[in-house]
Amino acid sequence: MNASDTDSRVRLAAFEFLAKETARRGEVVPRGILAEGFQFGGTRVPLVGPQGIFKPAVLPEMPLTITTVPEVRGRPRPYADSMGSDGLLRYAYRGTDPLHRDNVGLRTAMQRRAPLAYLFGVVPGEYMPVWPVYIEGDDPARLEFSVAVDEPGAIVGAQPQVGAVAEARRVYLTVLTRRRLHQQTFRQRVLRAYQERCAVCRLRRRELLDAAHILPDIHPLGEPVVPNGLALCSLHHAAFDRHVLGIRPDLVVELRLDILREIDGPLLVHGLQGFQGRVIEIPREAHLQPNPAWLAERYHTFQRAG
Repeated sequence: MNASDTDSRVRLAAFEFLAKETARRGEVVPRGILAEGFQFGGTRVPLVGPQGIFKPAVLPEMPLTITTVPEVRGRPRPYADSMGSDGLLRYAYRGTDPLHRDNVGLRTAMQRRAPLAYLFGVVPGEYMPVWPVYIEGDDPARLEFSVAVDEPGAIVGAQPQVGAVAEARRVYLTVLTRRRLHQQTFRQRVLRAYQERCAVCRLRRRELLDAAHILPDIHPLGEPVVPNGLALCSLHHAAFDRHVLGIRPDLVVELRLDILREIDGPLLVHGLQGFQGRVIEIPREAHLQPNPAWLAERYHTFQRAG
């Protein structure tokens, strides 16, 4: 098998591995799973290493993955993703030398149109894989590459589709993907802050928990930050969004009057009515707790809706 065949087969095997892991675990995969990687021809192929631009030993020249580390409070982030005016992601060089071997490797991937996987850190130890991505541009003056996302079905023998239609599709998918990355980051941070349990009922089933916005994302202050979030189970998230359930600025749960008066079996009693007047659980750290002003504004919306 020549080097080109090995490169293509390893990339396709990596994408199959990511598809299997995300189907099993959801959109977010632990770093340990990515570091362990998969077997290829009797050789272990990890997907992450100590550096953001990573080439496993089995590949001859070009990197397989690029990684963005998660933000950690009080610690500067070495590199941050951003979006250019062309709708593509920006990924920083390794260091400041355009001729560093990692930067040369990505440049080679750009020239050969080789697909990579992008591993976006949502919280420490948890990454959201996106594949395939392509290096679309190189800007030595800004020390960064442009990165486009494509859909897995567009890969044919590890070769990308080309042309104006394919380019427009990648820009569209890249914009959507960045939105998904930040939504997933918000969810993971909120669930971690609330110790993965519903603030209202204390349910601990992660697959049944959501990160609810206090102020919706269409609001000028509705940013995807933990103080604008509540960890809620699916039932209480739906009730909160539809103004069936409100949360006062003093953290007390209040149900809409017609819901309190309704008689409709044990689910209504134990799922909603039983939480009237309860105080929700919030994170212990002050900087993660719900913003009282935002809770007050949301509570006024609840009152008007009722």
